Parts: sequence; C-alpha cells; structure tokens
Amino acid sequence: MTDPEKLRRQALDALTTARARTALLTSCVDDGELTAQHSPLMSPLVWDLAHISNQEEQWLWRAVAGREALRPEIDSVYDAFEHPRATRPTLPLLAPAEARAYASDVRDRVLDVLERTPLEGGRPLVDAAFAFGMVAQHEQQHDETMLITHQLRRGPAALDAPEPPPGPGTAGLPAEVRVPGGPFTMGTSAEPWALDNERPAHARVVPEFFIDTVPVTNGAYMAFIADGGYRDERWWAPEGWAQIREHGIGAPLFWRREGGQWLRRRFGVVEPVPEQEPVLHVSWYEADAYARWAGRRLPTEEEWEKAARHDPVSGRSLRYPWGDDDPTPEHANLGQRHLRPAATGSYPAGQSPFGVRQLIGDVWEWTSSDFLPYPGFVAFPYKEYSEVFFGPAHKVLRGGSFAVDPVACRGTFRNWDLPVRRQIFSGFRTARDA
Repeated sequence: MTDPEKLRRQALDALTTARARTALLTSCVDDGELTAQHSPLMSPLVWDLAHISNQEEQWLWRAVAGREALRPEIDSVYDAFEHPRATRPTLPLLAPAEARAYASDVRDRVLDVLERTPLEGGRPLVDAAFAFGMVAQHEQQHDETMLITHQLRRGPAALDAPEPPPGPGTAGLPAEVRVPGGPFTMGTSAEPWALDNERPAHARVVPEFFIDTVPVTNGAYMAFIADGGYRDERWWAPEGWAQIREHGIGAPLFWRREGGQWLRRRFGVVEPVPEQEPVLHVSWYEADAYARWAGRRLPTEEEWEKAARHDPVSGRSLRYPWGDDDPTPEHANLGQRHLRPAATGSYPAGQSPFGVRQLIGDVWEWTSSDFLPYPGFVAFPYKEYSEVFFGPAHKVLRGGSFAVDPVACRGTFRNWDLPVRRQIFSGFRTARDA
C-alpha cells in the first residue's frame, strides 16, 4: 500500500514547483507584456495564468472538495475549447494583479484541501493523489506553453539560465542502434499519475529496426538545406510542400542566414546556430522530409517507446530509459534548468538499455504515428484531455524537451500536435527497417 503521507508530500512538491515556475514566467516581464498577444498562435501570458488557476479551482476545490465555485462567471472566459487562442485577447480577462490574487486564493484553499483529503479509499479522482498530480502536470504544460510565448515575443531577453553541462559528445558512438524484433509492453496501468492516453499497458509486437543513437543535429539539418531540401518536392508530403511554398519556409523557425552563417533567435538573443545541438523548431513535415532525404524515416510511436523502455535482459518495460528512478540532472535536460537543448551525446547516464541517448528531455521528438487511443482506452477524468484529439489530424511527439518538467514527462508520456507546428520545442530522430 502506498504511504498516504508520502503521496501528500509528492503532490505538495509538484504543485509548489509548478507555481514557482509560473511565477518566474509571469514576473519577468511587465504588465503590458503579460496582456499582449505575442503571436496569434499563443494566448496572452495573463490568460494562461488565470486559466491555470481556474482549472485548479474546478478540479481540486470543486470536484475533489465539493465546494462552491469561487468565480463561476470566469469559467467560460478560461475555457480553452470555447475560445481559440487567436481570439483570447478580446475576452474580458482578469488584469495581471487580479489574476495573481485569484491564483493565490485558489492555491491557499487547495493546500488545505490536500491536507484534509484522504488519498485512498476507492475514489479514482483522489486515490494516489491523482487529481493533484493531474493539476500539477496541467500547470507545467502551460508553463511550457508560456515559455514558447517567451520565445515568440520580440524584445530583449527576459529569462536567463545556465548553459547545459558539456557532454562527452558523439565520438565513439554508433550512428544508430539495432532494436530486435518481438513483443514488449507499451503504455502503463501502474504509473499513478499517468494520464488517460498512456493507459492501459498492453502488448505490442514490433519488427526489428534501427534507430538513431542521438537526435538529428543542427549540422546534419544544415546539410539537408544546403542540398536543396526545401526546394525539392520529392522529399515532402503534399500538404507539407504546400505549406513551405505558401509561407516561403526555407529553414527551421527562428533561423536566418547572415554573413555566410546560420543564426538563430533564442529567447531574445541572436547567436550562431550550434551544429552539435539537436535541431529545434521544425514541423512534422520538415522532420519527415529530412528523413526521406536521408534515405530513412521517422520512427513509429511503438518503435520509439520500445527503444526507450524495453529492457531485453529482464523483458520488462522501464519507467524511463535508465530505469525506474525519477529523473535527476545527470539523466536528462528537463525542467527549464537550461534554456536550450544539450549537445548530442550528452547524458550517458540517461541512455536506454539499447544505448539510445537523450530520449527524455532536450527536444520533443516527432514520430510517424497518428494520435490514437490504446486498446482498452477509457477517457478519465474528462474527454477533452485526449479523446477529442484522436485521429489522423494530430501526430505524436515523444520524450519531452528542455522545457518539460519531470512531473509531465516519463517513458509512457504522449504529446501530440498538428504536423504544421513549428513554435513548439520539437526535433526528431530517424529510423529504418532492419
């Protein structure tokens, strides 16, 4: 039986960590920057701030504690499905000071709820502190969204972080590793805070394949550009070709060519593109085109997870590539600890049993798979988290980026987005049939 007090401490830590990050992301710019819309692709930062707390109020104050709504009149304003991001600046949003006061009030009440709520006893929403973990993950996901908004905003840098530690590099590493064919267990039925689309655990049989040891680098992607990759229709899916022609796309988002070298804008700083970092801010179409150009393909979601979790010695699936222990700074680049991916080859302590590196952290990795439910999927606690997104319109990303907190990142975690998306912290690695 899980220790309820340990669960309570874990939930408190997750909620506190998320709120500290939210405060950082919303206190480093003035009120004008908080209320501005820096891109029609994203909400104003102040919308995210109040939305986070509105969801916390709805799930923990109302659903878990059974209390009356604090601000029922704002539920519609902060309903992500009712209002697309491009129109949110026109809504009657709470001003920054009011949003912060609302967030503080909700959190004070929720901490009392956490202290008083039994965390076992047959209530799925609160057993193992699930609802508290879900809310912490939701806040961290919006923190990543707000970090994307910071990347999109113009003006001087507002955030700072140390550089990733120098890694051992890729010298001596094979370009790819072989993953033998056969069954493995995909998904989870045991991870207490796993979300509905990660469940249930089920057997999958994957044929033998090869997968890149590290993500595709900026330097490798430069070779694709130099070889006319963006001008050659044969590498592109028809919708991707139409997209790059319509918008004049010729490089990853935030790149520009100047003085014979590639530069990028990263959180308000313009710098040379580092060739050994994983390529970042590419769409699924760009990743797919590169893979075709290289004579390879994107891995399926099943292949990615087998490469990341399957232990060929024990035959079981691990929580993370390195084992079952929670991530540490030695395992992966997570939690906005750094504001960039680490060089490829970094974090040898985080490699999988097959020797694949940087599967967790650094960049979200596009897969070839559509976002679909697992066999036996049950929506919980609401259909709008996963179910409404299932289908061929969205592609699966795996692994998490430097912007993802460990609470919202594990070997089974599934992200998804439209294949045109480039502002997200997305990269990829390639695979091939054996």
